[in-house]
Amino acid sequence: MAEQQQFYLLLSNLMSPDNTVRKQSEEAYDTIPGQTKITFLLQAIRDVSAAEEVKQMAAVLLRRLLSSSFEEVYPSLTIDMQTAIKTELLTGIQSDGSSNIRKKVCDIAAELARNLIDDDGNNQWPEILKFLFDSVNSQDVGLREAALHIFWNFPGIFGNQQQHYLEVIKRMLVQCMQDQDNPQIRTLAARAAASFILSNEGNTALLKHFSDLLPGILQAVNESCYRGDDSVLKSLVEIADTAPKYLRPNLEATLQLSLKLCADTNLTNMQRQLALEVIVTLSETAAAMLRKHTNIVAQSVPQMLSMMVDLEEDEEWAMADELEDDDFDSNAVAGESALDRIACGLGGKIVLPMIKQHIMQMLQNPDWKYRHAGLMALSAIGEGCHQQMEAILSEIVSFVLLFCQDPHPRVRYAACNAIGQMATDFAPTFQKKFHDKVISALLQTMEDQTNPRVQAHAAAALINFTEDCPKTLLIPYLDSLVQHLHVIMVAKLQELIQKGTKLVLEQVVTSIASVADTAEEKFVPYYDLFMPSLKHIVENAVQKELRLLRGKTIECISLIGLAVGKEKFMPDASAVMQLLLKTQTDFNDLEDDDPQISYMISAWARMCKILGKEFQQYLPVVMGPLMKTASIKPEVALLDTQDMENMSEDDGWEFVNLGDQQSFGIKTAGLEEKATACQMLVCYAKELKEGFVEYTEQVVKLMVPLLKFYFHDGVRVAAAESMPLLLECARVRGPEYLTQMWHFMCDALIKAIGTEPDSDVLSEIMHSFAKCIELMGDGCLNSEHFEELGGILKGKLEEHFKNQEVRQAKRQDEDYDEQVEETLQDEDENDVYILTKVSDILHSIFSSYREKVLPWFEQLLQLIVNLICPHRPWADRQWGLCIFDDIVEHCSPSSFKYAEYFLRPMMQSLCDTSPEVRQAAAYGVGVMAQFGGENYRPAFTEAVPLLVGVIQSADSRAKENVNATENCISAVAKVMKYRPECVNVNEILPHWLSWLPLNEDKEEAVHTFNYLCDLIESNNPIVLGPDNTNLPKIFTIIADGVANESIKGEDGCSKRLANVIRQVQVSGGLWTQCVSALNETQQKAIQDLLNSA
Repeated sequence: MAEQQQFYLLLSNLMSPDNTVRKQSEEAYDTIPGQTKITFLLQAIRDVSAAEEVKQMAAVLLRRLLSSSFEEVYPSLTIDMQTAIKTELLTGIQSDGSSNIRKKVCDIAAELARNLIDDDGNNQWPEILKFLFDSVNSQDVGLREAALHIFWNFPGIFGNQQQHYLEVIKRMLVQCMQDQDNPQIRTLAARAAASFILSNEGNTALLKHFSDLLPGILQAVNESCYRGDDSVLKSLVEIADTAPKYLRPNLEATLQLSLKLCADTNLTNMQRQLALEVIVTLSETAAAMLRKHTNIVAQSVPQMLSMMVDLEEDEEWAMADELEDDDFDSNAVAGESALDRIACGLGGKIVLPMIKQHIMQMLQNPDWKYRHAGLMALSAIGEGCHQQMEAILSEIVSFVLLFCQDPHPRVRYAACNAIGQMATDFAPTFQKKFHDKVISALLQTMEDQTNPRVQAHAAAALINFTEDCPKTLLIPYLDSLVQHLHVIMVAKLQELIQKGTKLVLEQVVTSIASVADTAEEKFVPYYDLFMPSLKHIVENAVQKELRLLRGKTIECISLIGLAVGKEKFMPDASAVMQLLLKTQTDFNDLEDDDPQISYMISAWARMCKILGKEFQQYLPVVMGPLMKTASIKPEVALLDTQDMENMSEDDGWEFVNLGDQQSFGIKTAGLEEKATACQMLVCYAKELKEGFVEYTEQVVKLMVPLLKFYFHDGVRVAAAESMPLLLECARVRGPEYLTQMWHFMCDALIKAIGTEPDSDVLSEIMHSFAKCIELMGDGCLNSEHFEELGGILKGKLEEHFKNQEVRQAKRQDEDYDEQVEETLQDEDENDVYILTKVSDILHSIFSSYREKVLPWFEQLLQLIVNLICPHRPWADRQWGLCIFDDIVEHCSPSSFKYAEYFLRPMMQSLCDTSPEVRQAAAYGVGVMAQFGGENYRPAFTEAVPLLVGVIQSADSRAKENVNATENCISAVAKVMKYRPECVNVNEILPHWLSWLPLNEDKEEAVHTFNYLCDLIESNNPIVLGPDNTNLPKIFTIIADGVANESIKGEDGCSKRLANVIRQVQVSGGLWTQCVSALNETQQKAIQDLLNSA
């Protein structure tokens, strides 16, 4: 008994507001063995004399124990103990405790039931099912509530018996939803029904069978909202998110109800926003379905706009120096975000006509709040209504600019907001068309000394504008921009010293950085105007509230340095580095969320780009903090729905719903900094190469596990990018060190290709893996690697075909429309991009391993053959042919054993309508001639006339065709060079000469020039012409090749060409004749070639 009393004391200490007491109790609680915990907790819950909060705490702890440590604790209990727990819980639910405790005991029972369903779906606790049936039919309302609560918490409780009991479940829910005397039963039954629907979201037949429950759920939504309970409304939002098709039979009613609740100002803001959320979520999860009910969407637009008008009058607003975060619960923010999402979800074709008139009226309203809302709405829909707004951009911009002069500062602020947003959404068209109007309007608005908040926002809009502004457009305004920014900077520095205000200065410093970043070397004349003041800020702005200003100034200095280049920046470089390093030595005192950290880290990387190898000396000081930031471990937690209610997103937690009443929480502080730090490590490895070798080991140990860092895509991308770069850095240490490092990363890379969920990240990982194999070469993969990689690539190709089938099926769906087609096209492009990466990996393997890898490849053969079937999309055929091209190039003569699969399709593809396919086929013919071997000889007789046909067709040099045509010309050259016995070379040569030079495909250009040299050096009479009359023509071809950079000074080919020219130089008359045929550019090109080669 004494022990139990001690345990009660421990429980109440766990709730103590005193941190130390609580920590000690948590440690003590953790040391108690599981079985003892269960006994004590059950006793506490049942003990009539124990205090209510102690019982509640015990119930919460027992539920957590079962949810997080079930496998460790429960199976090792004796059968008697297990039975006792089950009986105890069911008895506890039926006893007369408080309703709060009963609810918590229901949660424990549901948690236990969840864990007692075995792998085959058998419920190992049949008594709880009997208890549910008995309770739901009981006269006791408390028991009916308990049964519904358990079913709501764990709708999968029937396991593999669900189908058998389906009618019973339906009857039970309907009966409870119609319980006229007990509103709380109706509410709970509706939540339970929603929970059941959500847990069966993929079962179309079941959703259909239960569709007649929806009217009851909607009724419960309506009733419960007016009783101040929004739990059923939240369930409806979840259905819209996860199982939108369930709503289809009653979509009209669902939308009408949501609209009615959203418009009712007697409800709380939260409830109105949730009701709007139903419509907005459907625009994202079932856009095509919602597009058939545009009348209701059109009625919801004014609701969003009226929410955006819900602003407070705030006298202090214009002078505020700290930007408080948006109040995410406010109607104004909710309305704006809803508008943004619905425009993106349904598309501008539908949304812009609905909203245009409303916005125009709002902008003419005498009340500033309406004008403000109208401008913010315009900013919000830019992304979704992109195409439609682009057509009328001129009138929109002219109209918005008027509001930069509005009498109310918050309207001027909103006008800057709209300009900044459009500058991003419509770049670079926006910059090209409106640069003069926009720059002058923003500069004028920035002079508004009495409203710093407006000034700062005008500066922010200027940043958006210059970031995406083509350099040539910005140059004419440089003087004026720089003058304005300098005047404001000087004034604001004074204010900082006198009043301590910094908001505008923070933005202006970034505006300067942005202008320098775009202007590049043209910023040199203004360098001395800014650098002294900027260094002054970094030296003196050391107070905590100036951290952001100091960070932004550090960013500005490094961006200016990068813009003006090493020569101009060098005199300041070491002073700036010393300043940065000083901050850095105080780095250990900086708090984890100090904004200076990420600015510092990015600034060092820029310094590294400016200083190149000279940066190496700073690595010992820089790497410590960089590694520390890159190693940040985020706080994470697996929570169930009950725990979630006590944690809010305000403290920087974000949650992902995992279904089954569980959520995954992550504290996002430090994640962006971590990602930046990882990207900067990539930058050092890239810039410093062998100079970074000292750090390769610690960096690779950090990066390899980060391939699985699923909390942030940017971190995984950086980890992938770093791998080939680190191998390059490590090369100087010799092959053994290099191989060790490769072994450390290889497994993880292959596994990541198999498990990466995001296609953008996946393509980066595959790209890096291919680069690594090219670097490491033959022998870098062992048989296990090959086996695993084969399975993964096979899976990727099968998935590629399956996705195409799924998309075809979607085209047959009743909701298919042109917007759906756009989405499908995007998905298709994503898929093809992954296919290109499969091709990259195969390329790196064929080029490293050659013929001996073919037996491994045969498991993929049939899938690659499928890619080149005539009925497949052109991109599939293109990449399928590229893979066979690689096999011919790197695995011949053995490649011929697959000729029966690819030779016919390759010949047919030479005349394909798609230039990409023609190019892949022509390249294939070229490598067959060069590397294929004897067996391919008959193919050339057929191929050459086809190639000539393509080259001579009317539009063969059109932009979209030129690459394919040049590959054909090169292929003809390779056939003449390597297989002259298969064609009539003398007949083809005059034509071939007339097709030169190649301008687009630099690699193939080299092949053609080398062949040209062969012919000239062997004094080929057809090429030189009678009495060398063709030489001026040859000079022109060479000159154009040099001018076009198809011939580079450092390759062997240019030396040969230079020799040809030198031989002509010695015979005066011929030389004059050749040179006089050239224009100025061509003459200069010949001179350059002679000088460099």
